[in-house]
Amino acid sequence: MSVSESLSPCSSDIEPVIPTTPLVSFFERLQETALNTFGETNFDPKLYVDVSLKFDLPTTEDAFVKLPKSANGSLSVEDLKGFIEKYFESAGNDMVYYEPVDFVPEPEGFLPKVKNPEVRAWALEVHALWKNLSRKVSDQVQKRPELHSMLPVPEPVMIPGSRFREIYYWDSYWVIRGLLASKMYETAKGIVTNLIYFIEEYGYVLTGGRAYYTNRSQPPLLSAMIYEIYNKTGDMQLVKKSLPALLKEYRFWNSDIHKVIIQDSQSCNHTLNRYYAMWNKPRPEATTKDKKFASKISNVSEKQQFYRELASTAESGWDFSSRWMRNPSDFTTLATTTILPVDLNTFILKMELDIAFLAKVTGDNSTATSFIEASQSRLNAIKSVFWNEEVGQWLDYWLNDSTCKGFQTWEACNQKQSVFASNFIPLWVESFYSDTSLVEKVMKSFQGSGLLCAHGIATSLMNSGEQWDFPNGWAPLQHMIVEGLARSGSKEARSVAEDIAMRWIRTNYVAYKKTGKMHEKYDVQKCGEFGGGGKYAPQTGFGWSNGVVLAFLEEFGWPQDQMIDC
Repeated sequence: MSVSESLSPCSSDIEPVIPTTPLVSFFERLQETALNTFGETNFDPKLYVDVSLKFDLPTTEDAFVKLPKSANGSLSVEDLKGFIEKYFESAGNDMVYYEPVDFVPEPEGFLPKVKNPEVRAWALEVHALWKNLSRKVSDQVQKRPELHSMLPVPEPVMIPGSRFREIYYWDSYWVIRGLLASKMYETAKGIVTNLIYFIEEYGYVLTGGRAYYTNRSQPPLLSAMIYEIYNKTGDMQLVKKSLPALLKEYRFWNSDIHKVIIQDSQSCNHTLNRYYAMWNKPRPEATTKDKKFASKISNVSEKQQFYRELASTAESGWDFSSRWMRNPSDFTTLATTTILPVDLNTFILKMELDIAFLAKVTGDNSTATSFIEASQSRLNAIKSVFWNEEVGQWLDYWLNDSTCKGFQTWEACNQKQSVFASNFIPLWVESFYSDTSLVEKVMKSFQGSGLLCAHGIATSLMNSGEQWDFPNGWAPLQHMIVEGLARSGSKEARSVAEDIAMRWIRTNYVAYKKTGKMHEKYDVQKCGEFGGGGKYAPQTGFGWSNGVVLAFLEEFGWPQDQMIDC
């Protein structure tokens, strides 16, 4: 099911669509019926694609078709509830609790820089949350995979939490950073093994561990996970096992559907990448919502393109944001496939550097050399296409619609001038944070951007009502910007980084003390308030928030006499 490199985004007759399974299609019908029967109050479409069958699919479908219907074709609440109870295991039953083999209540050498006893006690509570989030795929999924949307990954997983009951790709990077702070090396390696399993099975890492996620990936951070684990453990076996999978993933991200060639004013060609889901229908986990959004689009091919944009935006991890819309007040103007994103290309640069490093430690010098060369080309491309000297930021590049000419000529007006946290993500990679004068320029731009708020970095300056916009702050964005500044070698940049980390730790702490939970996102204007907006209710748990708090406390600590409350 991997994507051939011959696929081209310019040829409508071979627009890639990964086939779905009959089970997922049936779950979509169930989801739509449930919405029509139960109504919109507290309706979560994902619930109906995360259930499992008690009987085989033909038996279940047959019983579904035979349910008594009124004259207008609707079902009674009682009948549908009875059917669901009789024929389905509830969502979450396909995962079982798993006691992590390497969890201890207080690991030796845990967060040595945290001197404040109150903060230390809380950090140990956050550390203990790994036990709450630890799962393994149930034996039933392994025995009868055709009854479940859950994919049978081989190792235990850390779920993000709440409605997210399966492993997710880019979440796993920050989960792993937290696990490394918690000295849970075996659990971290198991997560990587699962992601490698996806590459071996599908040709790329899926968004998450469900059959309905096979049509797209997520920000490619697997190489960064392996790099971090190797740096902590020196596990050469893991590196050797990982390299073939990383090379396969690299080919996926550089296949024709993802790559675009831009010619600069000196007639140099630069190859860069975009998000591009292999899907042109409603996303199964949100079929009812996607169809509703698309209902005002009458043209069939335009509707299919909108569905592709929805799935591609989900692939970006930023689902959803004004960043991807031509008109931020009109959700149907999503245009993610026509954007070359700063952060995606930064992640692929990091992948190139990581593969070069990992190949070198295994003695594969020819692979190391070719990936160093690839990283140099990408570095030049990022400087040529995204960097804006005037504003001191890297800006997303919007493609012209005519993407079939083989390449496009760079135009200054195609750089999107809006300010997003992603404009500063290149700082995370050594190629940029090692350049002192560049760091100073970007840091000044960042400080004047309006993104830095009282309690963290805002995702954007626009309050669109979408969750990847103002006033929400997200753990991964805080971490990448802070880590880049902290590693730059500039004392001033490290001081700024520490200040942001302290703001973020404080708001996480206060929210935890108020609610007893870690949250998916936070409101950076209000201390101790979790974020809102978007297409689903705010979630708790929460894998990457836990990981970033632990990583920040490991890096910066907390002084004995420093207050933690707002």
